[in-house]
Amino acid sequence: MFSRRTEPRSIAAKLVLLFTLTATLLLSCGLGVFYWLVVRHAFVEDNAVLADKISGLSANFEESGPGIFGEELRTRRSGEHAPYWIRVLDSAGRTVTETPGMDRLIPSNIFPAAQGSTPSIRNPKDYRAGAKLFSLVAVNEKTGGQTYTIQVAQDRSSDEELERRFGVLLGLVLAGSILASAIIAITVTKHGLRPLGEMTRSLERIGPAHLNERVSPAGWPRELQPLATTFDAMLARLEDSFTRLSQFSADLAHELRTPIANIMGEGQVALTRERTPREYREVIESNVAECERLSGIVDNLLFVARVDAARESIERKKFDGGAAVEKIATFYRMLAEERHVAIHCSGVGEIYADPVLFERAISNLVDNALRFTRDGGEIPKSPSAITDVE
Repeated sequence: MFSRRTEPRSIAAKLVLLFTLTATLLLSCGLGVFYWLVVRHAFVEDNAVLADKISGLSANFEESGPGIFGEELRTRRSGEHAPYWIRVLDSAGRTVTETPGMDRLIPSNIFPAAQGSTPSIRNPKDYRAGAKLFSLVAVNEKTGGQTYTIQVAQDRSSDEELERRFGVLLGLVLAGSILASAIIAITVTKHGLRPLGEMTRSLERIGPAHLNERVSPAGWPRELQPLATTFDAMLARLEDSFTRLSQFSADLAHELRTPIANIMGEGQVALTRERTPREYREVIESNVAECERLSGIVDNLLFVARVDAARESIERKKFDGGAAVEKIATFYRMLAEERHVAIHCSGVGEIYADPVLFERAISNLVDNALRFTRDGGEIPKSPSAITDVE
């Protein structure tokens, strides 16, 4: 089974998602608190209205007595939409009078225990009858030497419906706000990440032939200035590397051209007519010398590649510097005799380095000195100046 490689999510998508989630959380908390405050305020207002209603009923009951109070209740219009339902019970719990139809809708035994004439209406009992919601309160009142219980049911169905509609409205507001937050997040993110696109297009114009161009950090936002500075430094290093590589290629072509031309020229001249064995030997010896020169150039190239790439570890150890330099001088004396150039080597010293790299470095120095020394000159070299070098 091969697992599908998931594409990394873009920075813009992450920013839009985080901004939208944050806005959703803040809006949900804010609208939730607002909904709770509105509902709480409506609940407190209903309790205050219910308390005023009970106070008014108590005063009316004391003045008119149960008979007249009952007549007033019976003369009221019976209907399902009455805001208050009232019942009066005697001390034995029998119904003295009530709002018409109340016995079928709200039984007397579901009311809470009756309180004093000035009850606390902070937490009335809720009762649901079908689709209607009621708040139930019962108080005791004395008149004519007897104690009566007044039961009041406040119809809060309209408040419940209002709360439901208000909740739906806040839900729609929340959904619209989330959508608006997402649109704003997308717009702001695109605008904020526009410098990255401009930097990308600026970098796309840079190629091997335009390494001298730079991404100036001055015109970019503060967050992108370190990136622009790093790119400029990288381009400078690349330009320097390309320059040195081009120069190295030119030098290499120049170095290889001469020995190859010598070999080809001597071979072509030797083939123009029959030669004596001695002449052929001289041509072969000359070609061998040129091949040794080519071998030295190749060795130098391998040395440079080894040093630049640093793929191999340098093994340092102590060795006799005088003997190492004398060995190199002996090799080059054979080549120097043809030009009557003298190579002198004197002094003693102990070197702590990689023997191969040391010999290659000294060989390059002697080869360059031999190349640029006039005929009949001298090449002095004393290893005493580099004694105990690490």
